[in-house]
Amino acid sequence: MKNELGFNPKNIYRNLSYEEIREHEINNSEGQVTSLGAYTVDTGKFTGRSPKDKFFTPTDDLWVGPVNQEVSLSTWETLKERALAHYEGKDIYLSDCYAGAVDNSNRLQVRIISEIAWQAHFCKNMFIRPSEEELDKFDPEFTIINACKITAEDYQDLGLNSPVFVIFNLKEKMAIIGGTWYGGEMKKGIFSVMHYLLPKKGVLSMHCSANMDKEGHTALFFGLSGTGKTTLSTDPKRQLIGDDEHGWDDEGIFNFEGGCYAKAIRLNPEFEPDIYAAIRENALLENVVLKKDNSVDFDDDSKTKNTRVSYPIEHIENRVRPVSRGNHPEVIIYLCCDAFGVVPPISRLNREQAMEYFISGYTAKVAGTELGINEPKPDFSPCFGGPFLTLHPRRYAELLGEKLDLHNSRVYLVNTGWIGGPYGVGERISLPLTRKIIDSILDGSIEKHGYFTDQSFGLEIPNAIEGIPNEVIHPELAWDNVQHYREEAAKLAQLFKDNHDKY
Repeated sequence: MKNELGFNPKNIYRNLSYEEIREHEINNSEGQVTSLGAYTVDTGKFTGRSPKDKFFTPTDDLWVGPVNQEVSLSTWETLKERALAHYEGKDIYLSDCYAGAVDNSNRLQVRIISEIAWQAHFCKNMFIRPSEEELDKFDPEFTIINACKITAEDYQDLGLNSPVFVIFNLKEKMAIIGGTWYGGEMKKGIFSVMHYLLPKKGVLSMHCSANMDKEGHTALFFGLSGTGKTTLSTDPKRQLIGDDEHGWDDEGIFNFEGGCYAKAIRLNPEFEPDIYAAIRENALLENVVLKKDNSVDFDDDSKTKNTRVSYPIEHIENRVRPVSRGNHPEVIIYLCCDAFGVVPPISRLNREQAMEYFISGYTAKVAGTELGINEPKPDFSPCFGGPFLTLHPRRYAELLGEKLDLHNSRVYLVNTGWIGGPYGVGERISLPLTRKIIDSILDGSIEKHGYFTDQSFGLEIPNAIEGIPNEVIHPELAWDNVQHYREEAAKLAQLFKDNHDKY
């Protein structure tokens, strides 16, 4: 094994079954079994990604800027040597898996090494599980060494920002993780790698969810965290393709993942029945609070607002099978959570607007979501996935434009945030109302009554939608002062323009 990985482990627990992983989790006292049958763990200090600690070794076409930082090859070699030395003589969990549901060159063979059973559990949930026959001939094309128990105390000398590090060497086809236990670093790390590899083949890599009806009509849902991307794509009336990461090739849409990673905070079985039902044996909860009877208190955010659950996609009964892929999308929905209360809850975009809003990737952060945020703050993330892009955003936008021209997809913007005023004044649009809006898009009834052009954003807004109050469709009607609405809308529209001009 040393010739293959550079160290001699004590024991290799290779591609364990769910039953075997559960036994290790329990024997290692890594968490608890909940009353729902799912296992729950705490991810330590980090309950989310650590974007300021993500680095790449120098690569010619890497998009270096607000997201991607470079680190020297000498730092890479130093930390890689420490990670390998850390694993010498230790038990390891080795997970061989795929990123990409298609059985062709667009699929990446991934190997992940960790020393914590629940991290192997996370990988088994989130990546695609090869068959026994496929494992026999598995040849990893990218490796992650998760040495989460080590830190770089000499980080300043190494050119890092903290003792934590997540470093990718795209030429060596390897990444090392240190100092953070958060499972999402592995998932999103491979997503970044796919963002680097696929566009070079003409395949658009996307931070979006996808579903399909029984006739094969496919829809995509783009959106940043908290906008409803997972919730709205998990629809009892439609089959789920995937909830977060997809590619768009010449054949259609395909999922990168073999599972789902849903927010668990305030999970409501009435409004999100499919996600709630997925939380059972083999699911893995993160950072939730348990009651005395080991039931989950989904409303308790005392550990973090970013409580999560991962589960294999097989836990969603209403899914596309046997392969998580769909046809070219007829409908594309951009989701934003506007905390200023001015973005129309529903609007139709022309091609130019579709490109502009894709580059913008807008949502808003509200008070309490991050330290120091006391009022709504606009958040622009290019291509609705800025933290994971490894090429310049224009590269992905150009590919999207080509796909739109080829397949005539209709594009809509849906605001799942506030109306009648900003956060703290207005009200958030209810999930049932948003689902009705989505339904009208998917069944085409939104086109029945025509559109008018909004003054503030220049967007096409439907004159009416059956079952949706006028003050929801026409946001200025929900404000006490129409002039005040228009002034606030003009401010946000200018922020959109300023952000778009950067790219």
